[in-house]
Amino acid sequence: MTALPEIPTAFLLDFLIKLLNTPSPTGFAEPAIFLTEQTLKDFPGLTLSRTRKGALTVSLRGEQDDGPRAVTAHVDTLGAMVKEIKSNGRLKLTRIGGYIWNTIEGEGVTVFTSKGRQVRGSILLTKASSHVFGGEVGEMKRDEESLEVRLDARTISELETLDLGIQVGDFVAFDPRVEVNAGFVRSRHLDDKAGVAALVAAVKALADAGLKPARTTHLLISNYEEVGHGAAAGIPAEVEELLAVDMAAMGEGQNSDEFHASLCVKDSGGPYHHGMSNKMRHLAEKHAIPYKVDIYPHYGSDGEAWWHAGGDAAVALIGPGVDASHNYERTHTEALVATTKWVLAYLLEE
Repeated sequence: MTALPEIPTAFLLDFLIKLLNTPSPTGFAEPAIFLTEQTLKDFPGLTLSRTRKGALTVSLRGEQDDGPRAVTAHVDTLGAMVKEIKSNGRLKLTRIGGYIWNTIEGEGVTVFTSKGRQVRGSILLTKASSHVFGGEVGEMKRDEESLEVRLDARTISELETLDLGIQVGDFVAFDPRVEVNAGFVRSRHLDDKAGVAALVAAVKALADAGLKPARTTHLLISNYEEVGHGAAAGIPAEVEELLAVDMAAMGEGQNSDEFHASLCVKDSGGPYHHGMSNKMRHLAEKHAIPYKVDIYPHYGSDGEAWWHAGGDAAVALIGPGVDASHNYERTHTEALVATTKWVLAYLLEE
């Protein structure tokens, strides 16, 4: 058995941190797509292009052209848009993606206006002060009516907020609050920037070793996964296999953890392709990659988006274990490296 090329762990973490600090809520993912594109263009032997939806596609010529493959990960994240400018100058939000409202209470945000201005703010209850409202603060339901954005600007009216250039429909990005401590990476939006970083690091490992994938492989960095249709377009119809790389859900009753990559064999959309899932198990065991097998009860992936759009290929799903998904997330470098090795093993498998 040929050993896998060395994983560029420092590069992996550096790129992941840059990506996490690049706002990219679904519909406003261009900055993260651009960062990924600029990073990949420095590697030899790649053909890069964009889909009409703005996703990034990358083709790697393989040792063989028959039986082409695809790998996908998504760079878009949870976020919000301005739903209403309130009479007090504060903002009512509409969600982008499937998070629970209480998970964003107290978070710092950036509002991106249509004219390119950035305005900072915070997400707070409409009745935030316990000195004023007492126990009512704890009893309030957290939802789109009770949470608002307090802008860091002199505004106490709708007109003053409009004068800032803010309008209904402007995108709102949540602060990631990235920290790396004792091997842990703690941040919002590890779903799925951790998967994108693993994929990019695997491509770098190939380039550093002067290797090609065993078969011509098409990469899709999608930008609409969080709303369900990211990989519905952008993957060539002739591919025979699709490997989706996305975070593994952890929690009570789950098998995944922060120190392993995970293979998801079923989620809320049903089972993945049994034969390809077994192929990924074999590759992990062949290369001594630490992995878990799991089932995610409230989860969907770009692999299923492609299937629903008519994609006709085997699909499997892997990714690093991520704690507190769709909240303030955390993973460990060991899971990131394991995922990168798994992607690399797949690219090199004949």
